[in-house]
Amino acid sequence: MDNNQVSILKRALEREKKARKTAEHLLENKAKELYDASLHLKEANGRLETLLNNKGNRIDSAFINIIDPYVVMDMMTNVINMNASAKEFLGYDHTKEEVNLSNLVHPDYVEYTAESFKTLMQVGILKNYSAKIITKTLGEKYVNINASLIYNESGSPIAAQGVIRDITQEVEIRNLLENQKKQQDIIVENSSLGILLIVKDKIIKANKSFVELLGYSELELKKLSINDISSLEDSNLYDDLVQKSLEDDTKKFSIVRKFYKKNGDTLYGKTSMSSLKDSSGDIEYSVAMIEDITHEKISEEKIRASEERMTTLIKNLQTGILLEDQDRKIVLANQKFCDLFGIPVSPDVLKGVNSEKSIHKYKHMFLEPEEAMKGIDQVIGKKEVVTADEMELLDGRTFERDYIPLFNKDEYQGHLWSYNDVTLRKNYRKNLEIQKEKYSSIIANMNLGLVEVDNDENILMVNQSFSDMIGRSTDDLIGKNAKEAITIIDEDRQKLDLHNQKRKEGISDSYEVEVQVANGEKRFWLISGAPRYDDAGKVIGSIGIHLDITAQKNLELQKENLLKELEASNKGLQEYAHIVSHDLKSPLRSVSALATWMYDDYKDSLDENGRYNLKMMQEKIEGMDKLITGILKYSTVNSDTLDNTSVDVNEVIREIEEIIYIPENVKIKTKKKLPSIKADKTKIHQLFQNFLSNAVVNIDKEDGLVEIDYKEDKTHWEFSIKDNGVGIPKEYHQKIFQIFQSIGSNERSTGIGLSIVKKIIDRYHGRVWLESEIGEGTTFYFTLQKESKTKKT
Repeated sequence: MDNNQVSILKRALEREKKARKTAEHLLENKAKELYDASLHLKEANGRLETLLNNKGNRIDSAFINIIDPYVVMDMMTNVINMNASAKEFLGYDHTKEEVNLSNLVHPDYVEYTAESFKTLMQVGILKNYSAKIITKTLGEKYVNINASLIYNESGSPIAAQGVIRDITQEVEIRNLLENQKKQQDIIVENSSLGILLIVKDKIIKANKSFVELLGYSELELKKLSINDISSLEDSNLYDDLVQKSLEDDTKKFSIVRKFYKKNGDTLYGKTSMSSLKDSSGDIEYSVAMIEDITHEKISEEKIRASEERMTTLIKNLQTGILLEDQDRKIVLANQKFCDLFGIPVSPDVLKGVNSEKSIHKYKHMFLEPEEAMKGIDQVIGKKEVVTADEMELLDGRTFERDYIPLFNKDEYQGHLWSYNDVTLRKNYRKNLEIQKEKYSSIIANMNLGLVEVDNDENILMVNQSFSDMIGRSTDDLIGKNAKEAITIIDEDRQKLDLHNQKRKEGISDSYEVEVQVANGEKRFWLISGAPRYDDAGKVIGSIGIHLDITAQKNLELQKENLLKELEASNKGLQEYAHIVSHDLKSPLRSVSALATWMYDDYKDSLDENGRYNLKMMQEKIEGMDKLITGILKYSTVNSDTLDNTSVDVNEVIREIEEIIYIPENVKIKTKKKLPSIKADKTKIHQLFQNFLSNAVVNIDKEDGLVEIDYKEDKTHWEFSIKDNGVGIPKEYHQKIFQIFQSIGSNERSTGIGLSIVKKIIDRYHGRVWLESEIGEGTTFYFTLQKESKTKKT
């Protein structure tokens, strides 16, 4: 709540107090008038009874002196007589027209009037009947009526008399006061500030905002004092503020109090106190308005702590710091500043000193004192940031000075000086220049070509080796743009631009380009580039070291030609393998036929040993045939052309189950539906057949089971084939994928199947591995790349 709202609230409270006193005074006067009117009614009642019985005109003289409107009515509320005040107020004249008082009652008060009339009939008197009536000339009016019955000689009521008092103004005042009170209550209850009404330090009333602020109910707060729920950091200050506020006309002040919430938390509240005195000069009541400033208080404490930390940091910096205000009075200096200039006092002593005057005491320290003083005045006059301004001292030291002007909303507040002793760095720079000259001759004569360019690729320096590499003189290259001076083959131009951009980003790397030198010859260069920085660490260009690798590139071309020749030779060997396998199988088939015939013709003549030998011969021939077939498959795995189509792996498994031997105790099942993959169906068939054939023949359990499963990621399919067979010893986990390697004494195994599997998987950029425990089974895993270009080796 701002000051305007507070002022409005206070004025409203004052008006309410004055209005209440006026209303009370008015009510007292009216009450006296009612009492007097009641006495008049009693005195006139006897006379009226007689006059009514006589029906004479003498009734007028009975109440002609009554000031207020006075009316006599019969039991049907018809006016019998009324005085001049009543005629004027009601606007009717009973001598000229019939007047029924019930018809003058406002509709909202009809029911209430009927109840009041009953009371009059029962009791005989009606006090303070208040209602709204509709007069003929004055419109709607609020009235207060005191009435009594008039009885005949037998005691029966024959009429009623009453005095009518106009209370319209009183009702309007009362309504106005009630509306003002409601408005004040709304303002107080809906204020964002907490508001308390305090009498003798006790809380009489609290608004909703304050209740929500502390968490107490209003009833709980009424049992407490403001000191029960808050405390002051400085009670003496509070007493002084109270006394001062009572002495001046404002009678208000503000102070920060620490309030305690019901849940134990605390908050800081800016408390504005306003007090009102009674007639004796004592405080009648106080109004407190509380604004939660906890966040502001915490922020102030953080700022104060930050300022303290900053001051501590500045004091301990190894840079000399001098902070001056707009009048050049010292605000802050650190010990390093005092040490640099040999000031023999503590930095705290310098606070408030006019540095414009005191600096002249130390101007003798500078190599050129007058120029140094003039330079300081010029820098302050411009009020612009100055960095790395060097100052030479008489003792040989060199200071580097920064000047930072300080502004707040464009208003100059002062400035900050920082001083660094850069004597060592300057000497180092000089030594560096000497070293640079020393090594320049080495760079100029080294075998590697060196080029230095700026960010726009303008050549700043080249050595003799680079001039020899490109076939142009050093003078012809320096100052030229590298894009124009060095002819890069079009295919490599974009590559060079990309690497130059990396250099601007501070990245070093190496790359190869093909160039055309001055004599038109094409050469291959290996370039190693690195960014070049200034003293501030900013990239200002790059340095490239160039190595002519033409000879090596020629060797690589020769290597590629040799690989092509080797590939052709491999192709010839594969064709030869086809021929040899065919030529080897022909005599094997003949020997197999002869062995079969001998067994059929002489099995009865041969003994058991002879028949066994013939069977063993037949098995060896079959093994030899499988071995030749396996060698042929192994040699052609990488040479076959792949027909990559959509292959349903589920269908491949069904086909394999129909053609391989599966013992009755073994079942093959898939854990979930297998995917369709993009591959050569023959190779996938060959792949799964080798795994499944290997699995089913190595199961020694009564209930053999082979499970096929898969999962996928963004780039590969991963399949697994798990059996509950005999397992594979760990030392064979890698060996079994080599050609002619098998496990155990299974003579029917050629040792080629899993090596073929390995080559197929390699073509699909996958890998194969296994997990196995002896006696528990084996799981083979392999991956195949999705939509891949298969390798051909």
